Amino acid sequence: MSLPSGPRSLRLHRASPPAGPPVVSPVVELNVGGELYTTTVSTLRKVPGSKLAEMFSSSTKACLDAEGRFFIDHPGTYFGPVLDYLRSEQLPTQHIPEVYREAQFYEIKPLVKLLEDTPQIFGEQVARKQFLLRVPAYSENLELMVRLARAEAVAARSSTVLVCVVRTEEEAAQCAEALRIFEFEKKSVVKFGPWKAAPQVKDLLDCVKMDIAAQGYQVYYEHYSERTLRAKYFNYFYTFLFIWW
Repeated sequence: MSLPSGPRSLRLHRASPPAGPPVVSPVVELNVGGELYTTTVSTLRKVPGSKLAEMFSSSTKACLDAEGRFFIDHPGTYFGPVLDYLRSEQLPTQHIPEVYREAQFYEIKPLVKLLEDTPQIFGEQVARKQFLLRVPAYSENLELMVRLARAEAVAARSSTVLVCVVRTEEEAAQCAEALRIFEFEKKSVVKFGPWKAAPQVKDLLDCVKMDIAAQGYQVYYEHYSERTLRAKYFNYFYTFLFIWW
C-alpha cells in the first residue's frame, strides 16, 4: 500500500473535560476505500510491525482525502472487524475468510494466527488446500478447463468440458485406452489425478466446481453420458457444463 503525498503529523482532536486544562486525545479519522472509521493512534499501533503500525508511526507520510481524513487506498468493507480486534481482541463471528484476508493484508499476525484456528480457515488452509497440493497440475488444469469452455462459447448459451478423474495409478491405467480413443476422435479431455490422499473422486470434482465458480463462472458437472463410452469407464469421465447466459 502506498501513502504518497507530503508529510503530515497525526491529526489530533482536542477533548475538553469538565475541569482542568484541555487534554489532547490522539483520535484519528480514517477513510478506508470510501468507508469511514474513527479510532485512536494507539489502537492502530497496537501490533508492532503491522502495516497499520507503520502507517501511523511518527515519521509517516500520510495521504489525506478532500475532508482531511487519513486515506487508505484499500477496500474498507471488512476493515471494521480488524479494528475491533485491535481495540478489544474481539474475534469476528461472520465473514471469517474475508476478515482473514484483511488481517493478512495489514499483517496483523496475532489475528491471522487466531483466525487460522477457526473451522472455516483451518478446513480451507489445512484440509482442502493441502489435498489439492497433492493433485498434480491442479491449478493448470483449472486454467485449461476455462480456456476450453471459453473457446466453445461463441454464439452459444453453454459449453462443455470433458474431464477424466482417476484416484489411483490402477485407475489411470484402466482409462488409458479411453483417453487414446478420445484423442483419436480429437476430443479434448482434462485429466485429474492420480493423487495420494484420502479424499475421493467426488471430493475432487466438488473442489473443481468450487474453484471455477469462485472465478465468477456458473458451472455444473455430471457423468459423461455418451453411449459410445464403455461401462467400465463410466465412473472416470465427467462433463462440466458452463452456463454463459
